[in-house]
Amino acid sequence: MITTLLILHGLLAVALLGGITHQVYSAYRTPAPVKGFISRYGAVNGAAYTNAMIVLYIAAAILGWIVYAPYRLEIRTALEDLNLPKANGIFEIKEHFIAIGMFMLPAYWVYWKTPLAEGNATARKMITAILAFFVWYGFLVGHILNNIKGFGQ
Repeated sequence: MITTLLILHGLLAVALLGGITHQVYSAYRTPAPVKGFISRYGAVNGAAYTNAMIVLYIAAAILGWIVYAPYRLEIRTALEDLNLPKANGIFEIKEHFIAIGMFMLPAYWVYWKTPLAEGNATARKMITAILAFFVWYGFLVGHILNNIKGFGQ
């Protein structure tokens, strides 16, 4: 059951990663003629992603919290046995980043609310970039730690 939840957590994280990366790219792009893949990648309506990103962020966080107890018992113990305190430390930072991101979601929603206010463009870019950093950091740390000592072994 926990392995299934962990896989679902990872799938939600991948969807969130793709969506928030797409949105942050569209927020920072300079308007240009839409030619080629890269131009079309950034020519999306970033505001259309907002609600989906919030739902994915919350769902991935909830599943992360559910699989947290088995992580603490299995993987963290193994990391301590292997004398890898830095690995545990980067996971602790991940926990804090995800929690800070949860508290940033209301502001994220307000700044991406349509119609987009031009005066909020800088705040919108920054908050989206910070959330994207948190999501990328959490995704990479989760995979690195899971690869050190696989979950459920």
